[in-house]
Amino acid sequence: MAAQEEFQADTMEFMDALYGAALRMTKNPADAEDLVQETYLKAYRSYASFEKGTNLRAWLYRILTNTYINIYRAKQIRPQIDDVEDIEDLYLYRKVAGSDGTLSQSAEEVVLDAITDVAMKEALESLPDTFRMTVLLADIEGFSYAEIAEITDVPVGTVMSRLHRGRRALQKALLPYAERQGLIRVGTS
Repeated sequence: MAAQEEFQADTMEFMDALYGAALRMTKNPADAEDLVQETYLKAYRSYASFEKGTNLRAWLYRILTNTYINIYRAKQIRPQIDDVEDIEDLYLYRKVAGSDGTLSQSAEEVVLDAITDVAMKEALESLPDTFRMTVLLADIEGFSYAEIAEITDVPVGTVMSRLHRGRRALQKALLPYAERQGLIRVGTS
């Protein structure tokens, strides 16, 4: 089998998933198409260096992620600094707890049972890039901490921290939606 045919046979099954991830990263269909095209071009050029038997999907996502960072974030003259440290750990608990301070279900269980794709997409897009990418890779694409660390080239501890903080920010972003839909009971405190 020729190298081009082998590359095509091995990698094309991941194209739709890569496009979905690219769309969530760029928030624009045309940019997502360009990002996937650039990813496949880079992957094809370096396919000879890919170690057969290792995780091809993670390798492609790493190329996608690095390409996104290099192309789209480099366009910013000054990177945006996002501080989600101010997200108080008990913020959501206080907002959804009843007057007696008890919950029948966690906020995540209640909201995620009835959340719409549009609301989730908007909430994901509101996250800072580093957190959004980590949450996408973990919760939507299903990568493990180790795979995300490899894809994003950060330590596993950083992945875990970003995932925790990203999920907290996502909860905070979804809270108004959950309140409007009557999915949660807002406490008086």
